[in-house]
Amino acid sequence: MTTKIDITLSETKKEKPESGQLEFGRVFTDHMFVMDYSPTKGWHDARITPYEPISLNPSSMVFHYGQTVFEGLKAYRTEDDKVLLFRPEKNMQRLNLSNERLCIPQIDGDFVIEALKQLVAIDKDWIPTAEGTSLYIRPFIIPTEYYLGVAPSKFYRFMIILSPVGSYYKEGIHPVKIFVENQYVRAVAGGTGKAKTGGNYASSLKAQEEASKKGYSQVLWLDGVEKKYIEEVGSMNIFFKINGEVVTPELNGSILEGVTRNSILKMLSHWGMVVSERKLSMEEVYQAYKQGLLEEAFGTGTAAVISPIGEFYYNDEKITINDGETGEISKKLYDTLTGIQKGTHEDIFNWVTEVK
Repeated sequence: MTTKIDITLSETKKEKPESGQLEFGRVFTDHMFVMDYSPTKGWHDARITPYEPISLNPSSMVFHYGQTVFEGLKAYRTEDDKVLLFRPEKNMQRLNLSNERLCIPQIDGDFVIEALKQLVAIDKDWIPTAEGTSLYIRPFIIPTEYYLGVAPSKFYRFMIILSPVGSYYKEGIHPVKIFVENQYVRAVAGGTGKAKTGGNYASSLKAQEEASKKGYSQVLWLDGVEKKYIEEVGSMNIFFKINGEVVTPELNGSILEGVTRNSILKMLSHWGMVVSERKLSMEEVYQAYKQGLLEEAFGTGTAAVISPIGEFYYNDEKITINDGETGEISKKLYDTLTGIQKGTHEDIFNWVTEVK
């Protein structure tokens, strides 16, 4: 395993966009981190280089069999100009869980976090400061062996790229409308749903496209067997507040264990709220709505942090939540979590790591 990071700085710096005009994932910084894997050397040749295209053989396995994994986390600039990362060790742990499922060699999480810190420090000036903005960090691994055969690759490339971003949804912290999907499925237990791999997202595109045509921001995924139990919303975990209890679907082998999800559960428990992880059917949610007990719903994820849900479209009926307004718990969670991430709230959970 390599322990040395070679650094080559870019001689030509890109023009930085205005913080208030950022989209999500459209602009990238001046540098990237790269390292390679071979059976004889393990992970080696770690380097920070100028951001640039990569060259791969057309027979590289990445183009054919989907053996890829990735992560997503953010860096934030505080009011006193410190740079903070939020729970990066959880992302490294999850990356290795994805690696295990996709037959990719494990990475040294501590070393990658150190590399990530160096990369962010070099491109620190790219971290935006406007409200709701941050520096999105995308680590990913691709197979690079030249081989047209269905088997795990023997060679890999690990990369980290950075992107200054605004809100993931144009609505920001304002509620989104969600279409309950009952035809397509995202994943099934025993598949790759609990891994962060590209195929899970590719399989979601058709339903997302159709929901968008109907005016909905995302789809609510039901389980792949009975199409009855709630799993995720778009690319996020989901929570409901029903009659004072906050409920999120239990991890079942097809649901991704989100870092934000884990953080929300800890925060809610700390606040003394009734919280449960269990199977939750869409019919239970619908009945709670009919009885006036459905108080809030929101998605959680690194990209959006908290995304309140104002409406579901289910069985040809619109389910309006909290009069389509952002709920009290959604707002409190968003303010507290982003406050910890930005350094304006006390970090009682010891979640942030400073980049120096």
